[in-house]
Amino acid sequence: MEQQDDRRRSVPGAQAIARASSLLRLVTASPDGASLQSLAQRAALSRSTAHRLLTALRVEGLVDQDETSARWMPGPELYLMGTVAAARYDVTELSRDIVRSLAVKTEESAFLSTRRADETVCLVREEGSFPIRSFVLSEGVRFPLGVASAGLAILAFLPDHDVDAYLERHPEIEERWGHAHGTAPMRRRLHETKARGYAVNPGLVVEGSFGIGAAVFDRHGRPEWALSLTGVEFRFGPDRLPQLGRTLLAHAHQLSSRLAGARR
Repeated sequence: MEQQDDRRRSVPGAQAIARASSLLRLVTASPDGASLQSLAQRAALSRSTAHRLLTALRVEGLVDQDETSARWMPGPELYLMGTVAAARYDVTELSRDIVRSLAVKTEESAFLSTRRADETVCLVREEGSFPIRSFVLSEGVRFPLGVASAGLAILAFLPDHDVDAYLERHPEIEERWGHAHGTAPMRRRLHETKARGYAVNPGLVVEGSFGIGAAVFDRHGRPEWALSLTGVEFRFGPDRLPQLGRTLLAHAHQLSSRLAGARR
């Protein structure tokens, strides 16, 4: 993080771009739009700075503002940019039937998330048939690696030196997400994830909402994506969890093989 800050200071205008990019990420992570106050607080900016940057982004079509609620939302230019980038980066079409199969077979909500730097971003959500659902995750929602089950699965299968560097860069995770996300308990969950093959999040993000995640690997063996399932606590008991884990791992292996073949 210090190296990244040094680079920003050495490149003219980099700080403003970084701040604008942070606001863009926060806007896209808010499906129903976000208020100016919320965006300013989450981006650690003053209201006036946040408003100035958002106004500039709006002029460029990258964000928009709802006339009734005044909430900020993704703009039309983001859609156009996304369609161009999709040809290289989008894996949703290759994965959607696998995510849907996972939801059908388990009756739980199923997801595909991708790694983006030190976060995971949800790309695909498929609802399960069980009527009681968890709404912790939806398309565009971001979590730091190691917090939700998808990010825990990805982090667990990164090289040890990358895990060490990540934990050193982000001491704030414990303060924001609670003591269960401190270095020691997180390392314990990472160890358990590697031994088990899939990650378990026992209601650490939202009480009573369980999640399990399995890493999806590229053709070089890097964990770049994850499949996950979320649901209410009693659906993830010890009598059912192993079967859910096996099903999840089978689908993750299928998707890893498909993505590796498609990107040769």
